[in-house]
Amino acid sequence: MDSLKQAFFSKHDPVIVPLVQQAAVGIAGAGGLGSNVAVSLARAGIGRLVLADFDVIEPSNLNRQQFFIEQLGMAKVVALRDNLVRINPFSTYEIHEVILDGENILEIYADVDIMVEAFDRVEMKVMLVETWVKHFPGKPLIVGSGIAGFGGNNECRTEQLFGNVYVCGDMKSDAGLIPPFAPKVALVAAMQANLALELLLGGNR
Repeated sequence: MDSLKQAFFSKHDPVIVPLVQQAAVGIAGAGGLGSNVAVSLARAGIGRLVLADFDVIEPSNLNRQQFFIEQLGMAKVVALRDNLVRINPFSTYEIHEVILDGENILEIYADVDIMVEAFDRVEMKVMLVETWVKHFPGKPLIVGSGIAGFGGNNECRTEQLFGNVYVCGDMKSDAGLIPPFAPKVALVAAMQANLALELLLGGNR
């Protein structure tokens, strides 16, 4: 296993490997954004991912989320953990099958270095931002906004909203009105994961 682990990280910058292995990232939501962010960060070698979601996998999820037909009906966090272990067994995946609120967020994500928001509902996004800014103002929060439809690559961007709160997406398309497609969802999720790495690693490029 040690030789496999060495091979897994063989294409990583050796300066970066210990930094990513020591890092912990929280992801709120395990759907379109959350599952794609988690896969990217697991492949990057982030040492610990803390995942929370209350939902189960439905057939309509398979068009953009990192799950498989045989996992239909499973809790998303359980299935996602299984998939991440298959990709990278050298990291730790802590899962919570719960509806997140202003109280349990403080317990579940207390010791992560960076938080990634991956909710579908606007009210949940607002709740997380308000809770995070109040209790963890020194830790970055990366929000997703504008993942619906397809095309518009050049419209997707990253902005620093205020303090340690960042947002990735086109900032306008509404997944409640326009169906989400895998490429754009994955694009924004990759932006979130890439920003998390940038913030974690700083000048170590």
